[in-house]
Amino acid sequence: MERIDKIISNELNIARNDAKAIIKSGAVSVNGIPVKSSSQKIDAENDTVIVNGREIKFREFVYIMMNKPEGVISSTDGRKTSEKTVIDILPQDMKRKNLFPAGRLDKNTTGFMLITDDGGFAHRILSPRSHVPKTYIAQLDKPFDNDMINAFGSGLKIGNDECMPAKLEAVDGDYKTARVVINQGMYHQIKRMFKSFGIEVVQLKRIKIGGLYLDSKLASGECRFIDENELKMIVSD
Repeated sequence: MERIDKIISNELNIARNDAKAIIKSGAVSVNGIPVKSSSQKIDAENDTVIVNGREIKFREFVYIMMNKPEGVISSTDGRKTSEKTVIDILPQDMKRKNLFPAGRLDKNTTGFMLITDDGGFAHRILSPRSHVPKTYIAQLDKPFDNDMINAFGSGLKIGNDECMPAKLEAVDGDYKTARVVINQGMYHQIKRMFKSFGIEVVQLKRIKIGGLYLDSKLASGECRFIDENELKMIVSD
């Protein structure tokens, strides 16, 4: 059982006092009965909550797939740099408290960004110990070769950083278009791996986390919720 003001606050991404004000205005009902007290407790899984004519579904955690556009930073707060974040561009009806990007994509890297408020799940998929692979497509300024495929597969050392073995292959026989699968998320990792061989990454897009592909129907900047079956695909690849 949860307090009605807490549910409304979480789901509408508003302050608790604002939720109380909405309840006081008479705009909230539970199972068709107007709510008179902000402290009323409800069965969030089974009761029907209506706020200003809109049904509110309680979810303990949410998981969002975003097709991250170029020029947006993987952060919860861009005020220090005056830049837009992945949280800023979420649709208003998907925003709620405590959302954050699970992992980072460089500002100019695009593709599959997972946004959630489930810290435990995020830690699980980001930990190198979990070996959850992330798959990228990289457009290169020069072709790679079989020696690089072997070097990626053996694990690279870049400066003081040790890269775990990664998979490198050509896309449709084009050695300037690479599919790269890594199990880490070090700073600029893929760009640095290629640069160690004198190759620049022109464009980079993440297309898959674990066994779940980026939804091809999502245009740049669009997003949708991830369901339970898809969550299992992320950790079971």
